Amino acid sequence: MRHINVVDVRGFTYSHFTNAIAGTGATVFLFNSASPAGVSIRGGGPASRETPLLAPVAAAQGINALVLSGGSAYGLAAAEGVMRFLEESDVGVHIGTNCVPLVCQSCLFDLPIADSKAYPTAQDLYIASQRATTAPFQNGNVGAGTGCSVGKYHGPRHAMKTGIGSYAIELGSIRIGAVVALNALGDIYKAGTNTAIAGMRGSSGAELESTFASMMDDAKTAEANQGLPQGNTTLGAVFTNAQFNKTELTKIAEMAHNGYARTIRPVHTSSDGDSIYAISTGHVAANPDIVGTLAAYVIENAIEVATYSAQGAYGLPSNHDLHL
Repeated sequence: MRHINVVDVRGFTYSHFTNAIAGTGATVFLFNSASPAGVSIRGGGPASRETPLLAPVAAAQGINALVLSGGSAYGLAAAEGVMRFLEESDVGVHIGTNCVPLVCQSCLFDLPIADSKAYPTAQDLYIASQRATTAPFQNGNVGAGTGCSVGKYHGPRHAMKTGIGSYAIELGSIRIGAVVALNALGDIYKAGTNTAIAGMRGSSGAELESTFASMMDDAKTAEANQGLPQGNTTLGAVFTNAQFNKTELTKIAEMAHNGYARTIRPVHTSSDGDSIYAISTGHVAANPDIVGTLAAYVIENAIEVATYSAQGAYGLPSNHDLHL
């Protein structure tokens, strides 16, 4: 197994739009050709666009682009800029004289992080699409990771800053990688351990408290009847050069959520919109169960990168600030 950059999976370009002042952004992936994709949404509060295209019974057999974005449901309109760019490039489904690009999108909730009225726009992503590149992927407080945070069970003042992270491997002829914008209600742990690396901070602000333990304490009291804090959602995308159809990719996306479960506690709550896309960009023969297992592995490592690469911002400390 060899560690590679996620763009080395090949078959796509990417671009970040970052509004650091407003605390929001988006990440665009443009595929070299219409690429089969699947999706698994396990959080209770997703904001998504065109995800029904990925159902195995839907007619579309591939998509042209994927957008991971901040801005909650307001950010969904930003995909129109990607569509405009692709249409001008004559990329999409040709129906008569029309070219209709197929663009899927999911948004996370970052509105309260800085400017609650700011979110990515169509013009922002039109410009970002023009700048799409195969340069090494940039992690941290950029793109969809700009306004990401975790550990919000006791409110935003106890949260920590995270960002967007990527991780990829090459195993024989198979290449597989993941990108995760980490914006969870829960705490973040090193995979396979009980070592917290980001999450809900205690009253001093310098140490971590367990969200799980706090939930168990509240379950004994009237606090259990209160709703969970809103404004979360972790977004992930898995890219592989292995050849699969939409049904197989849907299963791979489902298996990839095991990477969330190993590193985010709690996860998949009703106030998270946790989603993972799986996209096939190549033609290498592979077993979908093996690739699904690898998908969970690259997802959990991308989550660690999203934690370690983030810098403190908007009054929220990062892992580096607390020396965790």
